[in-house]
Amino acid sequence: MGGSKQLRLVVIEIAESLVAGDRSALARLISLVETGQESGSIAAAELFSKTGRAYVVGITGAPGAGKSTLTDRLITSYRAQGDDVGVLAIDPSSPFTGGAILGDRVRMPSHATDDEVFIRSMATRGHLGGLALAAPQAVRILDAAGFARIIIETVGVGQVEVDVARATDTTVVVVNPGWGDQVQANKAGLLEIADVFVVNKADRPGADDAVRNLSVMLELSTNREWTPPIIETVATEGAGIEELRSAISDHQNFMLTAGRGEAKRARRLAEELRAIVAAQLASGAELICRGAEFDSCVAEIVSRKIDPYAAARQLVSNLA
Repeated sequence: MGGSKQLRLVVIEIAESLVAGDRSALARLISLVETGQESGSIAAAELFSKTGRAYVVGITGAPGAGKSTLTDRLITSYRAQGDDVGVLAIDPSSPFTGGAILGDRVRMPSHATDDEVFIRSMATRGHLGGLALAAPQAVRILDAAGFARIIIETVGVGQVEVDVARATDTTVVVVNPGWGDQVQANKAGLLEIADVFVVNKADRPGADDAVRNLSVMLELSTNREWTPPIIETVATEGAGIEELRSAISDHQNFMLTAGRGEAKRARRLAEELRAIVAAQLASGAELICRGAEFDSCVAEIVSRKIDPYAAARQLVSNLA
């Protein structure tokens, strides 16, 4: 009991230091929430009332689309207008260590010495609801630290990207020339999560086709209050970055009207609550699926004295 109380006091002290302006606490607190341990939940709870001011932008798309370069240039644009920027780069987990495969500032070296920019890679780690639980908490830590803009960048496509979209205010989907067939194959998912489309590497052949495919896809969609703009960029040269920042700003202004932004954030909190409940139930299920009673149920199933569903109901009743 004493150890738990001491842990709580230490974590709260670090959180208070962060709010007071000590950004050296950032990495420590994000590490706590990333591991999914109790200390991370304590930190997130302590900081919760001091958050809700930052605007969160998600950047997602296929590997090799140029998302890191695009993010790097977008950071530069935000810094030019005086905004502090926090970046969470969601990487696939290492199969050996469970840590993020890609580095933090190696991917965006031009901001490595800027104290008003914080870049951190986070591993998905593969545990149930890992991103759905860790990402919102990490965002709150950056929010509480005073970052006006928070960018969440993902490495690939799939469920992680859907989770990222749920954790952001504006989601930017990045595609490249020649990706037309994949756009058609994935159009339902893209339409669901995209607030802004970017055709990066637009100086290459096929860029016009990519824009055309996206335009047709959007024309066929219905029941949309907001039609995602399509921005052409050449991130390596900085071309189109100001147009992208303007498109994100337009979406932000749109979300501020008629309470759309608040409604989306409410849905986001509802999703997070579901993820927390699911994780806690999974943790409880793991506990009851071990020990003498579980072994006894298995033995009764093997001997056909009870069926698996009845055994499960008997075990689950212990969660109440």
